[in-house]
Amino acid sequence: MRLLLFWGALALVLYTYLLFPLLVLLRGLIWRQRYHSAPITPTVSLIIAAYNEAHSIRAKLENVLAMTYPRERLEVLVASDGSNDGTNEIVQEYADRGIRLLALPRQGKAAALNTTVAIATGDILVFSDANSMYAPDAIQALARPFADPTVGGVAGNQCYIKQKHKRVTNAGEHSYWDFDRKLKELQSESGNAISATGAIYAIRRSLFQPAPAGVTDDFTISTGVIAQGYRLVFAPDAIAYEEVAASSKTEFGRKVRVMTRGLRAVVWRRELLNPFRYGFYALQLFSHKVLRRLVVLPLLVLLLVSPLLWSMGPFYQLATLAQAAFYGCGAVGTWLGDSRVGKQKIFALPAFFCMVNAAALLATINLVRGHRIERWEPQRPNVRPNTTAL
Repeated sequence: MRLLLFWGALALVLYTYLLFPLLVLLRGLIWRQRYHSAPITPTVSLIIAAYNEAHSIRAKLENVLAMTYPRERLEVLVASDGSNDGTNEIVQEYADRGIRLLALPRQGKAAALNTTVAIATGDILVFSDANSMYAPDAIQALARPFADPTVGGVAGNQCYIKQKHKRVTNAGEHSYWDFDRKLKELQSESGNAISATGAIYAIRRSLFQPAPAGVTDDFTISTGVIAQGYRLVFAPDAIAYEEVAASSKTEFGRKVRVMTRGLRAVVWRRELLNPFRYGFYALQLFSHKVLRRLVVLPLLVLLLVSPLLWSMGPFYQLATLAQAAFYGCGAVGTWLGDSRVGKQKIFALPAFFCMVNAAALLATINLVRGHRIERWEPQRPNVRPNTTAL
């Protein structure tokens, strides 16, 4: 029984972190599905979700007004979800420059987006967070793939701004997003990106489906185009810049929230897990959004079972020692935090890995016990209009 648990858990871990990315790589190289792209300028409604964003909304609006997309083709709507910190007053200062404020009662981001989309007039809806700073040509890059009628949505490229003083999780966060970005490129080239990030993505307004409360709205809205038979592609040149969370504690809380809502979103879109209807995309969704979130369970099984197999030979002894060393480095990275030693990749990467999987475990528990996260208080660093690339 112990051997069965060990090898079963090891197989799940290896598939999630190694075999699945290799499958995506091979499919991306062999099974190319090109889409047409052209320099078109459809009417666009840029919807900025905001809740108590007084510290960043001015920089965001200045960033939007400096973009190179034809101004007469761009509608800018700020969906303020019950902000009471001066956000609304700042947005109103830009009314004569074409920025429209929707001062909504506090109801949650999904409901605020649904309300705003109902009055948007653009053929293409672009969604953005208040702390995401766009490259000047980001909307042009999002618009180009819509020249292909089979494309229903475009996921943009979220990049993190370089920071002079890095936290222990910075190196891990950057490495994760570099890996995730490459996967999106390969997925897009062979069919569909799995989903979009809320920082920057676009869909055809005719394909918008209202997002329910308690789920990740970016996942639900972007995958809606796939559910309707259209493609969701990735545009690496449509860039949005963000800073990472101000502290490891803040980032951990954010990941628990995002993963809890993300798992609920997969349940909401569970029809996309049907391989007979959605083919390889169903495997992508299950592997990336379900197994990667639940891989913490076989990791725990390996950690607990490996020492019990010590007497069975060098392989199991090495497995036990390797896990002890890896999690030990993670503990050092977490404990030393922002110190020079803690920022070294040998400690930072295991610390980030442990933090992500601990968050996934709490998110899984939240899902099982039916805990919903519909509203939250964002804790973000001060956003500067600096767009230094990674």
